[in-house]
Amino acid sequence: MIVELSHRIVDGMVTYPGIPAPKLGEHLSREDSRKVYAPGTEFHIGMITMAANTGTYLDTPYHRYPDGPDLSQVPLTKLADLPGLVVRAQGGGREVVLDHRLDVRGKAVLIHTGWDRHFGTDAYAHGHPYLAPESAKWLAGQGAALAGIDSLNIDDTPPQGERPAHTILLEAGIPLVEHMTGLAELPDEGFRFHAAPPMVAGMGTFPVRAYAIVP
Repeated sequence: MIVELSHRIVDGMVTYPGIPAPKLGEHLSREDSRKVYAPGTEFHIGMITMAANTGTYLDTPYHRYPDGPDLSQVPLTKLADLPGLVVRAQGGGREVVLDHRLDVRGKAVLIHTGWDRHFGTDAYAHGHPYLAPESAKWLAGQGAALAGIDSLNIDDTPPQGERPAHTILLEAGIPLVEHMTGLAELPDEGFRFHAAPPMVAGMGTFPVRAYAIVP
């Protein structure tokens, strides 16, 4: 079974307040293409203008550090066919603290908060859950392969605030996937996770089609 873990990107959607919405258009319409090709043959070539932080997207170390690997430099072994582990947020508080008894080494650790239910609404941007800084340090120390969350941000987002989870995890070479969805459909473990972006040089973030394969 394949489980979809990404939000759909549509024209004008808001992912993160203050980041421009994507604009979808055409380079070549089907009607115009009929003038280019043989009768009965037509194509559509679309265009999209968007910020890299749109929809469900991946953060690479370059997003935080100028000398870190960018989208074209992070190896597929950190992004695809990873053993997955879902951590369910407990207690209803905003700060998610991980159980240090978990085996996270080499795994994609996906934090299920349920906040994706607010995606596309004003509520999504306010009071969102985030990963506790001490848990980010623990993930880095334990050698997690990747971290993901179905919330606005893996960090708390006060104005001009620090971003400790980004700072710690990206410094350790651990990519992040934010604005996930569908984590409720996954088992706690026993699945394979995939979230590979295009190989764009000089960029630190980009949307991904994140998904899991469950036996």
